[in-house]
Amino acid sequence: RESEVVWRPAAKLDAAPGRAVTGGMSLHPSTLHCIKLTTHPNQTGVDPVPLKWGAKDPKERGPVIATVSAPGRRNAIGAHSGTYSVYRALALAKSGLDRHFRPDFTNTLPGDIFLEGPMPAWTDPDRIVSLDPWGHQAQGIFAEELASGALDLRPTVAVTRSHLDIPEVKQAIAQGRVRQDGKVISAKGHVVVTKAAVEPVWHLPGVARRLGTSEMALRRALHEETAGMYPELVTRPDLKLFLPPINGVTVYMIGDVSSIPDPSKPLTVRLHDESGDSDIFGSDQSSCRASLLYGIEECVRAAQAGGAGLVVYTRQEGNALGEVGKFMVY
Repeated sequence: RESEVVWRPAAKLDAAPGRAVTGGMSLHPSTLHCIKLTTHPNQTGVDPVPLKWGAKDPKERGPVIATVSAPGRRNAIGAHSGTYSVYRALALAKSGLDRHFRPDFTNTLPGDIFLEGPMPAWTDPDRIVSLDPWGHQAQGIFAEELASGALDLRPTVAVTRSHLDIPEVKQAIAQGRVRQDGKVISAKGHVVVTKAAVEPVWHLPGVARRLGTSEMALRRALHEETAGMYPELVTRPDLKLFLPPINGVTVYMIGDVSSIPDPSKPLTVRLHDESGDSDIFGSDQSSCRASLLYGIEECVRAAQAGGAGLVVYTRQEGNALGEVGKFMVY
């Protein structure tokens, strides 16, 4: 096989009028006019940032690199932001913005509002296989490398605080089912939460073991069932991480976050698949909103008992069936 697989109809694939065509995934300046279809492990210019999944020291573990500014340094297949990576591409195609722009991560670390870690599961390669346990601290752990320009990375988890203003919770307060304590439930009747947005980061060997299949069978299925969208799944067996084109998970933590790992403290968890027509619009074809509200009330009770409650909201509409398929079932 040739060491570099490219497609060369550059004359027909111009950018918008007045905008230059640049090879964002090119490994060498001389091939900026080419469109790269895939890479191979021993190819010139391919030198992925080392990554040791499950290592106890985050520096030794290494960062997740799926940005395209230095394609030879990528240690993950796919792109950041899941489904939203497509919207970024649309914006770049239309606007001609700098595709190598690097965001400013000042004041984005969670600080003391979240678990500093590491927890035992963070360093067990078989316990966590679908997210990066260090994803909320990457911009701090590798701050020097970011400042020097040696690495171009993105955090895959973001943590902040918020208040949830839910009419049914206020009704529950009025009916006496929920206690307004000024801490878990604010003076305004809002649910006080710490929330985390989590992008999927799949460790392919671990995911394969969870599914009871081989890593190669998993890679082939992902490659073929996405119509060859990610050829590196089969050409880059050295890359063990995959950032799939799916939505992530939002976790709403109610109560004392530090109590979550403490088995002596109460913990209530509601795992909830997204149901836009019910959760947001109150459709009577589904009981999802009612189940979600019940879960929130139970999480509040656990938090007020000295523990915590978690609402894990997965962005997979209709149990990953998709909204079109879901509506056809209706």
